[in-house]
Amino acid sequence: MPWTDKRPMSPHLQIYRMPITAVLSILHRGTGAVLFIGLLLMIWILVAAASSADHWQVVHGFLSSWFGMLVLFGFTFSLYYHFCNGIRHLLWDIGKGLSIGEVHKSAWVVIFSAIILTLMTWTTAYL
Repeated sequence: MPWTDKRPMSPHLQIYRMPITAVLSILHRGTGAVLFIGLLLMIWILVAAASSADHWQVVHGFLSSWFGMLVLFGFTFSLYYHFCNGIRHLLWDIGKGLSIGEVHKSAWVVIFSAIILTLMTWTTAYL
């Protein structure tokens, strides 16, 4: 005889929509991890540049490929997002923008700022 529970089930993530503050908190931690990986990439670049032309060609080949460009684009977005969200947290630390409405508004400002700064950087790089 199978055991069945007649109690109501708690809604899951497929039913609940996560609050924007939770999404941004998770994204902030994720971009921090991406920045760490980007630091390792930067070390690889510097070691290759200091080593030999052959090592530099390997790094240059990777970074100029479509996947390397995608990695650099993701790193750029992560850098700007983490920076903008860090400013938001600094404002919170001094007691500014702590009401629910201001928190939601600043969340969208952080997202759009990171996107705009990323696109401006890549546009400038290609001009």
